[in-house]
Amino acid sequence: MSGSNVWTRSRERLRIFPELLAQCADEAAVYGKCVAATTTGRQELKKDLCVKEFEALKTCFTNAAKKRAK
Repeated sequence: MSGSNVWTRSRERLRIFPELLAQCADEAAVYGKCVAATTTGRQELKKDLCVKEFEALKTCFTNAAKKRAK
């Protein structure tokens, strides 16, 4: 496996990220609001507080990427 090939794939994923994010704007907003609500004041974000919202965002990204690949 060529090292340059790894970087090429990484750059490609980063290049399409804005497009995928635009397709998942609603899910990203819900996740962002959850994170913001659970970290008010000096609270730190704790694991699994927004897991449902994160999973919805992850699923949206996966589906958007699959649609783009076709």
